[in-house]
Amino acid sequence: MSATKTLYTAAVHVTGGRDGTAKSSDGRLEVKLSTPGGPGAGTNPEQLFAAGWSACFQGAMAIAARAKDIVLPADLAIDAEVELRQGDDGYSLAARLNVHVPGIDPDIARQIIEAAHRTCPYSKAIKGNIDAVVALA
Repeated sequence: MSATKTLYTAAVHVTGGRDGTAKSSDGRLEVKLSTPGGPGAGTNPEQLFAAGWSACFQGAMAIAARAKDIVLPADLAIDAEVELRQGDDGYSLAARLNVHVPGIDPDIARQIIEAAHRTCPYSKAIKGNIDAVVALA
């Protein structure tokens, strides 16, 4: 068993579930929650996951690019989609990241994306657990 070191712990208090609120212990996050596609004014867990995964993934891409002595473009962008699904076995998620890396050779961009997908903590967490696709857009 390998030793691990906790670098950060996010602490969020949620009340009311999908129609409630979420507040972080440090006060940096305070959001109203609502049901996906519903009439509520807040965000939903699927949107929060899409934002978190894509932001983390972009950080993993930066590490992978540095290892290759490549500077990522300032206009690098990720379009994330997280689907809430329902099937015979109940609810599940599926997710896609469409990564835009303008000005970088597509083969090099794919190598950076693949390396990021192997190292991003969110990608590791969902590997084998949900349908997930990461692609160069």
